[in-house]
Amino acid sequence: MEFKRRREFVFLYTVVDANPNGDPLNENHPRYDEDTLQALVSDVRIKRTVRDEWVNQERLVFVDGKPKTLKTRFEELKQSTGKEKGDEVLRECIDTRLFGVTFALGNESFAWTGPVQFKWGRSLHACTFEFIQGTSAFATEGGEGKEKQQRSFRNEYKVPFALIATYGIANQHAAKYTGATEEDLDLLAEALWSGTDNLITRSKQEHKSRFYLEITYKEGFNGKIGALDEKLRLLTAEGEEPDRDAQRALRRLSQLVVDIEPLIDAVEEKSDQIDRVRAIVNKELSLLGIDRLKNLAGAVIEVR
Repeated sequence: MEFKRRREFVFLYTVVDANPNGDPLNENHPRYDEDTLQALVSDVRIKRTVRDEWVNQERLVFVDGKPKTLKTRFEELKQSTGKEKGDEVLRECIDTRLFGVTFALGNESFAWTGPVQFKWGRSLHACTFEFIQGTSAFATEGGEGKEKQQRSFRNEYKVPFALIATYGIANQHAAKYTGATEEDLDLLAEALWSGTDNLITRSKQEHKSRFYLEITYKEGFNGKIGALDEKLRLLTAEGEEPDRDAQRALRRLSQLVVDIEPLIDAVEEKSDQIDRVRAIVNKELSLLGIDRLKNLAGAVIEVR
């Protein structure tokens, strides 16, 4: 049965000497805000992290990351699900139940707005973006009778350090159409955490999950706190607000503290409408306000 209680969540992770989200229209330069120098991560990149983890877990997904046509993928899914109609087949896929889909094939077409929507991820601080050159493994071949030419160069970008936050919301009304369940939402939370840790490609090495907080509201509640990521404040290890130069000089998690007090204030204001607060905290992350979090009514805290 589809979920009936709205959820909001915020997720924090670190990136070290990697590219959080390259822009293919800008030589794969990390996406960033030109005014604030904050690193940016698209909602599409976040969903890809989750989908890749579901693929690793051998869960049925519509977008499996392999190059193929819609018709080919649909035929594969019909084989594995034993169903024929597009809406029946796609209700078997966890990614379409949660993220939605636009489907048009043959005489059947429909569009589902996904119950789960992500805001673009944004680092809690200004970052440094570095350009690096290297050489290819093999030299290029020369023409007939000529010696081999010198090796070609490769270019890449990296962010030395970034603490990135993303906000999401699960809308129970959209779940009526896609069939997303409470179990699906729990699997999403786990895939977001473990999938980020499992980003071990060359450009995504050293992504590490640090903090996840999820609010489950009581059935019938249609409001939200909104933008939970904007209620997190970054401080130095000494408890001060760093200026832009100090923010760009950050290189290790031990150099900072995340103040969650404004977030706790917002949660407490909605306490009459909240059923449960769940948090996962990485043991290396210093949080200002962790005791208040533990004392919230119905709070479940897990340290990893």
